[in-house]
Amino acid sequence: MSAIAIRDVRKTYGKTEVIHGVSLDIEDGEFIVIVGPSGCGKSTLLRMVAGLETITAGTIDIGGRVVNQLEPRERDIAMVFQNYALYPHMSVYNNMAYGLKIAGFSKADIQARVEKAAAMLQLQDFLDRKPRQLSGGQRQRVAMGRAVVRDPAVFLFDEPLSNLDAKLRVQMRLEIKRLQQSVGTTALYVTHDQVEAMTLADRLVVMHDGIAEQIDTPLAVYERPATTFVAGFIGSPAMNMLPAEACGADGLKLANGEIVKPSEAPLPEAGRQVTLGVRPEHLEPASESAAELMLEVSAVETLGADTLAHGHLIGVSNGDGELVARLPGNAKVNAGDRLPLAIEPGMAHLFDAESGKRLGKDASGARPFRSKASASAEA
Repeated sequence: MSAIAIRDVRKTYGKTEVIHGVSLDIEDGEFIVIVGPSGCGKSTLLRMVAGLETITAGTIDIGGRVVNQLEPRERDIAMVFQNYALYPHMSVYNNMAYGLKIAGFSKADIQARVEKAAAMLQLQDFLDRKPRQLSGGQRQRVAMGRAVVRDPAVFLFDEPLSNLDAKLRVQMRLEIKRLQQSVGTTALYVTHDQVEAMTLADRLVVMHDGIAEQIDTPLAVYERPATTFVAGFIGSPAMNMLPAEACGADGLKLANGEIVKPSEAPLPEAGRQVTLGVRPEHLEPASESAAELMLEVSAVETLGADTLAHGHLIGVSNGDGELVARLPGNAKVNAGDRLPLAIEPGMAHLFDAESGKRLGKDASGARPFRSKASASAEA
């Protein structure tokens, strides 16, 4: 097992910089997930750790040694890819054993390692089969087993579940988590799927345009997103973002002229343009007298346990007032309804409109500011 230290790593193709100075300390045995949309630089960062991409600037340290100039085989890493990369003419046993044979391990040692990994991954009954005789999930377990038998310092996963169906992805997520916990090996995992990211990670690295926008635990990223990008990317449906103007002590004026007044100072100075963020699950039906937001419902999605009410603020017909509320599954709401809503106490978020950065005393880690509804609820 090994810790990883990434120091101001940059990657440039010609004159185009695609990784803009990422720094990250990964503890021994930690499971780090790099998450972000396509083109954000997450796979490029992983490939630089693996040695498959050269580093333009900065350093990568694995287990106390700088590996910038080392070949992939010299870095003591094992990588699991999206496409399995199995040898079709070899049995499962030989696929898992091949790297050990090349490395010069004895037959007895190879057999012991393969059998141990096969038992861990429930592949004992498939060791004589060829990859074409396996399901997608079984093939991915073989690819993982090939990595496990090497007993590397670091596991690198490059979107390993992208080719699997939804049900199998859930099963494989659990298997990867159990595997990493049982062997205790440091792991770096890349995905665009926020559910994978939230369920697997000890800590998340949320990437955007080659920048690590936020590095924190999954719960902290969800509860205290550092920027509007992170707030909109983590969470499904995405966080509601309402443009507003600060009115000093009076609160925040929304696009329809309504005032939402957070109960915790300091509020931004009057005239400052801000964004009020509220997650759909933190909007709750209210009486008209207690409502902070009035939603005109345009569409309803019934999901069983939940019902999603889509629409816009009364008086705002453009994108500045779009809103989604996650309601209980038995909620009685229809398109065309006017739905009064209150923000769940402590669950409003405030961002600077220009920079997108989080505002308020919790910008460095405290809890979100409370909305007006919080004050009345606690009174």
